[in-house]
Amino acid sequence: MHTQESQSQSASPSADRRLSVLARHLEPSFSPAVNNHSIVVAAPTSGTTQSVFNHIVRAPEDPILGVTVAYNKDTSPVKLNLGVGAYRTEEGKPLVLNVVRQAEQQLVNDRSRVKEYLPITGLADFNKLSSKLILGADSPAIQENRLTTVQCLSGTGALRVGAEFLARHYHQHTIYIPQPTWGNHPKVFTLAGLSVKSYRYYDPATRGLHFQGLLEDLGSAPSGAIVLLHACAHNPTGVDPTIDQWEKIRGLMRSKGLLPFFDSAYQGFASGSLDTDAQSVRMFVADGGEVLLAQSYAKNMGLYGERVGALSIVCRNADVASRVESQLKLVIRPMYSNPPIHGASIVAAILKDRNLYHEWTLELKAMADRIIKMRQQLFDALRARGTPGDWSHIIKQIGMFTFTGLNKEQVAFMTKEYHIYMTSDGRISMAGLSSKTVPHLADAIHAAVTRAR
Repeated sequence: MHTQESQSQSASPSADRRLSVLARHLEPSFSPAVNNHSIVVAAPTSGTTQSVFNHIVRAPEDPILGVTVAYNKDTSPVKLNLGVGAYRTEEGKPLVLNVVRQAEQQLVNDRSRVKEYLPITGLADFNKLSSKLILGADSPAIQENRLTTVQCLSGTGALRVGAEFLARHYHQHTIYIPQPTWGNHPKVFTLAGLSVKSYRYYDPATRGLHFQGLLEDLGSAPSGAIVLLHACAHNPTGVDPTIDQWEKIRGLMRSKGLLPFFDSAYQGFASGSLDTDAQSVRMFVADGGEVLLAQSYAKNMGLYGERVGALSIVCRNADVASRVESQLKLVIRPMYSNPPIHGASIVAAILKDRNLYHEWTLELKAMADRIIKMRQQLFDALRARGTPGDWSHIIKQIGMFTFTGLNKEQVAFMTKEYHIYMTSDGRISMAGLSSKTVPHLADAIHAAVTRAR
């Protein structure tokens, strides 16, 4: 009995020591020990003190995406969202192209596909086919291997990568953007380190192109400045230069050494023809000069959420293009490392398969034609109502958007009284309209023009 008690007593201190060691390991390294008890000190970010972010003010909603936020909060059964830049069917539903579903099914059925990282520059097939799509298979830049194309996070990502590259490696840090332009353009370029200035583009009086003002402003720009150009279907106005006007713009820019940076978000989506919508870009590439080009497949393949885009830089020769690509990698690597694989694989599958490509062109033209039809129906409806003003710009403009000419007060009136949502500058997405909703919009515009001046 005495021996058992001794063993029991000798085991107790050992057990206590093990528990003590364990307790020390479990204590937070920053917690001081007082009288063998751990005291946890509140960190500055814990809920017991004022937040270190208490000074942060609430940012305003994005002027474009904020429209959808307001629309979603509206409970009216007649509400209409004409702010979002996404195609809708006649029933007002989002559309996934049949050809996209086919391409995705092929990818899913291919058991050899893996989820490994892409290279920094992205999917090689996608890059090659994207440059061919926008520049044309017979492009001298492609034949002479004097361009580099890198996959980016849709058009926005391509613009940002291009802007970062220019800020690091181009001697001019001023970029001229059209007035007006897509609301994200000035932010993208400014944050990349470029100085943003504007050139006249839209004439409110004619609701068309301010061509003389455009030439004057670009003519007075410093030599070597960067100029942002919308390849087709100018956003937000839907106003494009004619081919003759494009040629004059090209001649002026080349004579002054201005560097063109094209934003191509709607190839094939504007006119229904991929080649027609690429004419402006091809004119600038054909003269042998250097060009930057951002491409997006959001609209023309309906791959909005997949974020599929490309940046191409056309150079004077192959050696320069190779060196440019090496520096683009240094821009991309710390930004997002490498791009996602799925959306680019869909695009590549469609572009390299003759049957899928043909089906895509048919679906693309059907989308473009429906938008053109909506333009005509809205114009006819306004004319039938005798709405004051000349509304012919609705059928003269091209692409997804129409710059209505409505002012902020009229837009606010239409939102309050008719539950129609659009950006405050009066831009509406024609893709958001249907034959059923055209009369409602026409009634709203008529009321706004006659009562909310």
